[in-house]
Formats: sequence, structure tokens, C-alpha cells
Amino acid sequence: MAPLDIRFLSNEQFLIFTMLAQLAVVAALATMFARFRRFRRLLLTEKRDWPERLAFAGALGIPLFAGAISRILLGYNAADLILAGPFLAGLLAGPYTGALVGLVVGLPGALAGEYGAVPFAVGCGFAGGGVREICPKDAIWHFSPFVFTDLHRYAWRLLRRFQIDWQIILITPPILLELLRQAIGHRWPGRLFVFLANDPLMTALAVLETTLCVAIPIKIWNSARIEHKLQEQEKLLMTARIEALASQINPHFLFNTLQSISSLIRSKPETARMLIVKLSALLRRLLRSQDHFVTLREELEAVDEYLDIEQVRFGRQLVVEKEIGADTLDRVVPSMLLQPLVENSIKHGLAGKVDPGRILLKSTRQGDLVVIEVIDNGVGIDAARLTGVMDHGIGLRNVNERLRVIYGASCQLHLHSVAGVGTSVRLEVPDMAAPERISA
Repeated sequence: MAPLDIRFLSNEQFLIFTMLAQLAVVAALATMFARFRRFRRLLLTEKRDWPERLAFAGALGIPLFAGAISRILLGYNAADLILAGPFLAGLLAGPYTGALVGLVVGLPGALAGEYGAVPFAVGCGFAGGGVREICPKDAIWHFSPFVFTDLHRYAWRLLRRFQIDWQIILITPPILLELLRQAIGHRWPGRLFVFLANDPLMTALAVLETTLCVAIPIKIWNSARIEHKLQEQEKLLMTARIEALASQINPHFLFNTLQSISSLIRSKPETARMLIVKLSALLRRLLRSQDHFVTLREELEAVDEYLDIEQVRFGRQLVVEKEIGADTLDRVVPSMLLQPLVENSIKHGLAGKVDPGRILLKSTRQGDLVVIEVIDNGVGIDAARLTGVMDHGIGLRNVNERLRVIYGASCQLHLHSVAGVGTSVRLEVPDMAAPERISA
């Protein structure tokens, strides 16, 4: 058998692999931090008070301290970010936060005899904080790992307009700090941790690696900031859409009720006065409640107040029946969900009938759904008009749109009607219990 050909990495090759490993460590740490909601909130806050600064320093300082310890005890050089860590902390949170992180990161090296570690790391923190003080905050978040690819554009802008781009100002301190660290490493070996380069090419690679160690976390965290802002904007948009849809339902109901009252003012003034009193009580209830979600029990109470108004108008011509499952009363439903459906049944289904009209309210639990039905024996809808009812009716369209916005396309309003027989509206909402209310 031929002897094994064992080859070892040269010093330059080993240094390059260590630099690549350090970039991987930086990316992994930045991604890990971005997954924590509290850390993302810290990133969104540009002006931080002292507790927030200390929280930011602790969040960065603890893993960086562990990285310095692992270098000293285990020889894993890629984990020590004595330059990039404090500078990054200062750049994002201010000079004092950067100096505090620098003190934490440099302390293990100082205890191991690297007496330049603490002054250098603290200086890097102050350097990052100084850049933050003079640089627009938006420019910091635009600092990219690909800044080197646009250097020719920045140089052309400088020569053409005598305008220095903020990206040049941001990239200069890490470069100068790395060159200073290289000089200290050559002049006083063992006094400061450094990827010691012995030729111009390796020095250039060390400078590039240090700059990327600063730029990569900023790029990752900026993406997390944008994602967090988009999520918040999406929540606000959904809330605004729900409120807009609800505000379309209330005036529609108010208009129809006032129209009923106006028809009774001359013929039955006492009845009209009673309707006004009941209407004012119902409107007071609606104004008092700002919740988007209520229990089915509360929703049925609001429907009863509306039916009180309509039963004064129709008298014995309107019969209301209920088959409400006791186990559904504490389920959560969107507010103002049933009143528009009951209103449609009365106005379009029962108002044109000669015989007494009947409305049945039903609710049951089926699996992980709560099924609610509003059934009437009104005039019904013929097949030709049934397909367009959902697009033209204000009440039905808004209820269906609210369900779609809140629960998605899987929860919609289902309409079934037969001309001369009646109409059935079926709602399916997720089975969610109301949180318990703890009294004082």
C-alpha cells in the first residue's frame, strides 16, 4: 500500500478558513437575535432609555463574552468578535452602550494577559457610537455587505459633486480599526487578539472580513425590522378594515329604523315615541361597546333590543323563535354580526308577506366550528337573483366581508333561499371560548 499523502493547511489558508467561520458565526448570532420579539422591539427604537440600553448591551455582550472565553479556553478563534461586536453595539445603541459591550468582550482577554484587549474594545465601542452621533439613522440601516461593489459609484459622486456618501463614512472606521489592530499585533505580539496578516493580500482580506462582520448583522436586523413593521401595519390595516365595514352597517340599520319611526309619527305617536326610546337605548349600547369581538350571548342581547323595536312596528305579524345551544353562548363571535342578517330577513323577507312572519335563530357546535343560522319564512329569493344578492346587499355583503377579513376565505356566509318558501343564512366561525373575566 502506498503511504498516505497527508497535507496540512498553510497559515494563510487556515487564516482564511477561520475568517469564513467567523462570518458564519456572525450571521448565526444575528439571525438568532432577530428571532426574539423583544430584541426586534429594541431595534425599532431609535431613542432608548438606560434600561433599554442595558438590555441591548446585555443581549449582545453575553454571547460575545462567551465567544471570547471559547477562544481563550478552547482555541476557537472564530468566536471572538472583539472589534466588530463593540463597534456594532455603539453604532446601533450609542457610545456608552458600545463601550459597555467592549468592556465585557475585552475582559476575558485582559485576564489572559492580553492587556490591550479592554482599551481597544472600549475604543471600538466609542468609535461606533461616534459614527452614530453624526450619521443619519436611516443611513446606518442601509449599510450593506455589498458596499464594496459600489465603491466606484461613491468615488465618482465624490469627484463629480464633491459629496461624500454616508456609506463611505460608515465603512471607514472598521477599516481603520482593523489596520490599527494589525499594527498593534505586529508591534506588540500577544497583547491583542488579531488575525495577523503578513502580506498586503491577507491584510486586505482581514479588512474585508471585519467590515462584513459589521455589515451582515445590520442587513439581517434591518430585514427583521422591516418584517416587524409590515406585520404591525398589517394588523392596523385589518383593524381599520373591520372598523370601516362595521361603520357601514350601523348607518344602514339607523336609516331603516328611522324610516320605520317616521311612518308611525302621525298615526301612532306614542308607538313612535317608544321606538325612539328603544332606539336611543340601542345606540347607546353600540357607542359604549368598542370591542370587535363579543360572546354570542352579548350578540343575542343586542339582536333582542333590535327586535323589540321591530316587534312594536309589526306586532303579532312578527314571531321570533330561538334554538340556541347552551354550550354556544360563551363562544366568541364578531360584534354586530347577527343584527344585519335579522334586519335583512324582516325588510326583504317578511315585510311583503300578508301572513305572519317567522324568524328562527339557531346555534350549534359542530366539531371545531360554531354554526349560526338565521331562517325566515319570507317571500324568498328566486334563482335568477340569488347569485347577485351577495354583491348588492349592504348587510349581507358587509357581514360576508368581515368574516373573510377576520377568519380568511374558509369562513364565509352561506345563503340558501327558495322563492315563496323562505331564506336561510348560515355562518360558520371558529369555536373559540371567551376569556374568563376576573373580578376585583
